[in-house]
Amino acid sequence: MIEYISGFADQINRFVAFRKASGSWNDISYGMNLKFFDHYCEKNYPGQGLQQKMIDEWCSKRGTENNRSYNGRILVIQAFINYLRDRNLTDATVPLSLKAEKKQYIPHAFTDEELKRFFYECDHIKPSQAHGRVSAIRRLTCPVFFRLLYSSGIRTTEARLLKVADVDLVHGILNIRASKGYDQHYVALHESITSVLVIYNDAIKQYEPDRTYFFESFKGGHYTRDWVQDNFQALWKKANGNVKAVAYDLRHHYATTNINSWNGDIFEFDDKLHYLSKSMGHRWIESTLYYYSIVPGLAETIQEKTETGFNEIVPEVDYEEE
Repeated sequence: MIEYISGFADQINRFVAFRKASGSWNDISYGMNLKFFDHYCEKNYPGQGLQQKMIDEWCSKRGTENNRSYNGRILVIQAFINYLRDRNLTDATVPLSLKAEKKQYIPHAFTDEELKRFFYECDHIKPSQAHGRVSAIRRLTCPVFFRLLYSSGIRTTEARLLKVADVDLVHGILNIRASKGYDQHYVALHESITSVLVIYNDAIKQYEPDRTYFFESFKGGHYTRDWVQDNFQALWKKANGNVKAVAYDLRHHYATTNINSWNGDIFEFDDKLHYLSKSMGHRWIESTLYYYSIVPGLAETIQEKTETGFNEIVPEVDYEEE
């Protein structure tokens, strides 16, 4: 448990309790950044309550940061100050986010054959006698985890942080509480992936009968980003050699494949785009459309369907990473 020691530690603890109760808390990211701020304030302003100068000093951009990393570092500080302001506990000014730099990375456009080879490798992970239980859990988890990303378009973080209580296996609904920022949303699954999750849930119980997270590490708790990346890269390289791809590209594939499959008039298209955007956890439809602007050739397809509005909205939207 993280210990806060500043002169306003009680306020921090109440804020953290509030966020945890609402299912909008992450100890690894939010907790550590808040701890660093708290300890900085105690070191430089021992025993003092929250002051604007503390916020301004801590939230000044560092020479080693880009705008994205800066925004990530101060996100929890912004939320904390807003929490206090909403309760008339401070009149401090909330630090502003900086406009994030646009990323140059172009997601990999999967072919059907690449995906077939990748999921074949997921389904044929060799058991390890030296790591019996760990190996068994990995063999059960990888095929299901990556199929869920492929079939639902959820973020890798959302899949990692899914709890057992958030997966409705009867109706095939995911309650996404831990998302980008603090947005909660629901995802309706196709019946084929729902049946896979049911089989996985029954099988994993013999190794983790009282797990909290739907995909739970053999050590307890959720999997890390490194676990996702390491396993994806190992299986992808075995299946497709040196072709570059990352697990997050499955989300991009989900968006573009759905949009490419739609036919009908512009009104039907707009309705489907709206549903897709909400399912993917986007606040704005423009964020969904942006997936087309970062892949050469696909922009023309979406432009035909959305007419002139595409040119007006896509250039202003940043690529969404985890």
